[in-house]
Amino acid sequence: MTGFLITSRPSPIATVAGTEVTRDELLFHMRRLAPTVQNELGLTGPWDRAATDTLADRALTEIKADRALLTLAREQGLVTSVDHTGFLRDLAAENRRRAESTEVVYGLTEFTAEEFWSHRRTALTTQVEQRLSRTAGDPLWVTDDEVRAAYDADPDSWNANATTYAYRKLVVPVVDDAAAASLRQRVADAATLKDITADGAVLTTGTLDGGATTGLNTPDQDLHAVLTALQPGEISAPVAGAGQVTYYELDGRTVDEQAAYADYSRRIRQSLVEQRLGRLLQHRADSGEFVVDDAALAAINPEDVQ
Repeated sequence: MTGFLITSRPSPIATVAGTEVTRDELLFHMRRLAPTVQNELGLTGPWDRAATDTLADRALTEIKADRALLTLAREQGLVTSVDHTGFLRDLAAENRRRAESTEVVYGLTEFTAEEFWSHRRTALTTQVEQRLSRTAGDPLWVTDDEVRAAYDADPDSWNANATTYAYRKLVVPVVDDAAAASLRQRVADAATLKDITADGAVLTTGTLDGGATTGLNTPDQDLHAVLTALQPGEISAPVAGAGQVTYYELDGRTVDEQAAYADYSRRIRQSLVEQRLGRLLQHRADSGEFVVDDAALAAINPEDVQ
């Protein structure tokens, strides 16, 4: 259901904020969304009337959201048209530009309609966010105080890379499942790994810098995943290895909040900008005029989206 261009004469099927929605535009979005809706409905056979109506409603909702973004982008001079004809014209122009370019073209050399819709929407969203969040007073402007408040409201979501973990590690040789089960029970009964004694057992201590786990060191990444799930004094589930079992106990964690805030303030700001844009677009989509030609909509049959 990808890579199609509708070439029949457009016919109005709805009006969104004063702009027409053609039958071809609705069918484009219905076909684009069909796999998702089909999966949500658990539809395994041909499309029926009820499923088709659900798909049409979903497509119209998508079109309303699309129009809100495109209208905002047009106000910023980023696009000249918000309708489906303009979309197809931009698609053809972009593919022609890529085909005629003498420079290296990164990514796709030719877009399908679906690919270009996603590409253009992502690009316009980024451009609108940048245009409307530059200076104080802009609709999407986020202050430093708002960024700090968002961090303080949920610091645990942001400080993983600025946390140092102190831990104990117990490695015990096991010969069979019975030995592993016996060890598991003794660990469950113990207050700390220091209480566990076993032939060949090795207890060590260590620290892990959460900010150092973002590279290619897979063991450190695995250890980070184990330690972040523990509270101080808590012992991990057994980690099985070749002829041995490993347990970890979190001794404590320290957080450099200044480093965490420095690392994540930009990401938090971007998240707040995205949230504000989402609310702005939702308000525009909800408050704009929306009229549907019920007869034209009913004329779309299940066969149209097969």
